[in-house]
Formats: sequence, structure tokens, C-alpha cells
Amino acid sequence: MPTTAADVRSIALSLPETSEKLAWGQPTFRVAGKIFAALGDDDATMGVKCPIEDRAELIASEPQKFFVRPGHDDAYAWLRVRLAALDDTAELTAVLVDSWRQAAPRRLHSAHPGAARPPSEGG
Repeated sequence: MPTTAADVRSIALSLPETSEKLAWGQPTFRVAGKIFAALGDDDATMGVKCPIEDRAELIASEPQKFFVRPGHDDAYAWLRVRLAALDDTAELTAVLVDSWRQAAPRRLHSAHPGAARPPSEGG
């Protein structure tokens, strides 16, 4: 079953110290005031944090799932995700947790089982 905007909201808000706030007319999800996910205006896509150096590989490996909006996302550590292309809510959770981890202060990393960065990542 395809993942939905309701799944994004439910999973994002389950992460430690996450809040929802409208920005640019769209729901955004924040930790410590930093956006880590945002629903697209069609509720069929979301944006998440992603290191710029990792985007091209993700898009090339799964273009049906991942994309950027040229001219809009170019200079930002941001990646777009087609919700219906995700395998299931487990994959959606993994994407959201990874994005949350990039925005969350270090003190929160241990508050989510999958959120602690391995020592090799400098976290």
C-alpha cells in the first residue's frame, strides 16, 4: 500500500521533540526549530534533508522515488520523495529518521532508537 501524507505526519510527529508548523502554505516538521521534512502542495511528495553530495547517487539509483526541483533545490541539502514510490511505512520511517537526525541536536539522537549516529559519522 502506498505511503501517504497522513503517514508522513504520523511518523514525523512521533519523533522526539518534533512539531508541525505551516510554512509557505505547506505543513513542515521541525526539531529544535529546524525543518527536517515538508509535505508538497500535492500531498504526494515530501522534501527531506539530504547532504548535497549524496543526492545524485540516490536520484540515479531510484529516480522513481527521489528527485530535486531544478532551480529550487540546487543550493540546499534537500531531496524530494514521491510518497507512492516508497516500498512501505518502514522505508518512509527510515527516510524521515535520517532527515530528523540531520536536523536534531546531538542531545536528542539517543531519544530515538534508529537516530543515534555511528561514531564514524562524527555524531
